[in-house]
Amino acid sequence: MPNPPFRSRHTRKERAAMATVTRLPAMLTVPEVCTELQISRSTFYDWRQKGRAPRCITLPNGSLRVRRTDLDAWLNAREDAA
Repeated sequence: MPNPPFRSRHTRKERAAMATVTRLPAMLTVPEVCTELQISRSTFYDWRQKGRAPRCITLPNGSLRVRRTDLDAWLNAREDAA
């Protein structure tokens, strides 16, 4: 007798909702941030040294990442009220 087909405990809609909730926030690399801001890498590191760059996360291998939400908040804080 063949095995019955696998049935998930959750519906497709429930699985999609769970995937959305458990998804990690988007992380950008330094080159991606520099491209978006149209700045050089040296400018980014200069801002970082002066405490003017967006919040960064240092990974165990030493590379940096910037959360999309942190970059957006950083940009919003620098917006002029024109």
